[in-house]
Amino acid sequence: MNKFKGIFPPVPTIVTKKGELDKKGMATLLEHLISNEADGLLILGSGGEFCHMTPKLRLEVAEFAVKYVNKRVPVMIGISSPSTKETIQFGQHAAEIGADAVLVVNPYYALLNSEAIYNHYQTVAENITIPVLLYNFPALTGQDIGIDVITRLAKDVPNIVGLKDTIDNISHTREVINRVHAFRPDFIIFSGFDEYMLDTLILGGQGGIPATFNFAPKLTKGIYKAFIKKDYETAFKLQRQLAKLMPVYAIESPFFGVIKQAIKLVGVDISTEVLPPVMPLANEKKKILKKLLTDSKII
Repeated sequence: MNKFKGIFPPVPTIVTKKGELDKKGMATLLEHLISNEADGLLILGSGGEFCHMTPKLRLEVAEFAVKYVNKRVPVMIGISSPSTKETIQFGQHAAEIGADAVLVVNPYYALLNSEAIYNHYQTVAENITIPVLLYNFPALTGQDIGIDVITRLAKDVPNIVGLKDTIDNISHTREVINRVHAFRPDFIIFSGFDEYMLDTLILGGQGGIPATFNFAPKLTKGIYKAFIKKDYETAFKLQRQLAKLMPVYAIESPFFGVIKQAIKLVGVDISTEVLPPVMPLANEKKKILKKLLTDSKII
């Protein structure tokens, strides 16, 4: 699974005012990310607005991205749904179109017991032919997958190859790594929170899935490259710069429009439209964002 390491940015989905896929804008963004040395791409993650899409649009976005990237870097597709059956359908589609892996957040809205969560992931993975990564994001799903469940799945289901841990608690990621790597050292651990990526690497993880790469690629990729080269002074310097950028996620909720506006501010010509019910970013918020990017030396 060596291809699943490094920086896999969660790619925003570029849409028109009518809420349709903007293929020209999407191609522009994908080219920007690949040319800036993304090690892989996550399509239809949280920042890709999958939660506000029709199934038809999700399939279209996945197909376009995989075809456009054309194996230049690995493509991971988010296939999350509260329904086990629909998750499998999205996963089988991802395999059919040539995706390299899928990412699956635990079912949301109805809180499940640990056995139900385990069964969901086991059933999904056993019905999909490409690698499956777990996606733990309790702040949005309302429920932590649980370290015990993650450990069981890593032991029992070979096709579950890794985890994106988006949790504001590095000790959680540390405990997962310590437990799972004891018997499965190749199990992939990606940091979901940008500022914890360096910590995750130090603990034995493989990389991160930072949205900041979309508009500050030299910063987040720079941290990874410096760490791999054991240039820790540079890694720490860039980490301090990244830490000052983290208020970007608090400018608006959800942050979808903020990331798109940031991409535009660094010179990538894309639409900043978002899917309803999210509202366009207000001018006042755009000014706050521009100041943050300026103060953080991104623009």
